[in-house]
Amino acid sequence: MPKVVIDELRCKGCGLCTTACPYGLIHMSDKLNRQGFLPAVISDEDQEKCVSCAMCARICPDVAITIFKKVNIA
Repeated sequence: MPKVVIDELRCKGCGLCTTACPYGLIHMSDKLNRQGFLPAVISDEDQEKCVSCAMCARICPDVAITIFKKVNIA
């Protein structure tokens, strides 16, 4: 299951999430979305490196990023 889900249709390509990620895991796509913006993306490999800090989601003005964290239920 991915930790970071970026809604490409909501993303307007501002790039704030790329600067907010402390590990530099989010990048801008080289392909336009349907609105004509270059959306933020994260690779499957970088998903594994993500610590779910949610800095990217907090800074996103378009609320285009959802973070999932593992929950340990005892």
